[in-house]
Amino acid sequence: MLEIGLLLGGMAAIVTVLIAVVLRRNSRTENADGLLMEQYARDQAHDDRMTYRYTNVIFEVPPNRRDPHRR
Repeated sequence: MLEIGLLLGGMAAIVTVLIAVVLRRNSRTENADGLLMEQYARDQAHDDRMTYRYTNVIFEVPPNRRDPHRR
């Protein structure tokens, strides 16, 4: 009986933590400083995605003489 209580208590704790995380993610910033910080973070994330995205550099290299696959 104790094991079932511990199991249900652990599951309730996990559910509580998950609900807190979801509610925190959906919260909105109300003051100007927070909005500026969010805007800067959003711009930085966009710049990082554009800088480090996948490019076709591998396929733009001309084949050498020993390359059996001619492009």
